[in-house]
Amino acid sequence: MFSRITVAGLAVVVLTACGGSPQQAAPAVPAAATATPPAAQAGPALSITDPWVKTAKKGMSAAFGTLVNNSGTDVVVVSGATPLSPAVELHEVVESAGKSVMRPKEGGFVIPAHGSHELKPGGDHIMLMGLAQEVRPGDEISFTLTLKDGGTFTFKALGKDFAGAKEDYQPGMDMGSGEGH
Repeated sequence: MFSRITVAGLAVVVLTACGGSPQQAAPAVPAAATATPPAAQAGPALSITDPWVKTAKKGMSAAFGTLVNNSGTDVVVVSGATPLSPAVELHEVVESAGKSVMRPKEGGFVIPAHGSHELKPGGDHIMLMGLAQEVRPGDEISFTLTLKDGGTFTFKALGKDFAGAKEDYQPGMDMGSGEGH
């Protein structure tokens, strides 16, 4: 009987000593003490799902995806930049004289609070003009979007083959090669 009590008592002492060591307990205490409320842990206001860029050998291309606003206020994208192109514009496609015509999007892209804004072929998109290099399938292209409030949002998009959406450009717009995107 003595040996059972001694072994059980020794196990309790060993387990208590291990569990109570300052090295193991210390990380748990500061983490709990410094935890911030869920509202302060919110992620970035803007994100993007399925970002991609149409493959192209030269001239022009476009970037697509769905911009997602994770905040409680509207987010407005006013411009974009990428090392792939010296000229980046936010574009929309509208009907004009029975044709789909591309033009700069006045006021930028508005992503409503807790909503999304789709960038797609034949619709709103990020236009790349004067490509600095070929866009091949699987290439990763970095982008920086500038927001109306002065903030920025960066992301990477993958090169992807796409044969559709051959919109015409508005008369008088110097768009480079004149190829559709």
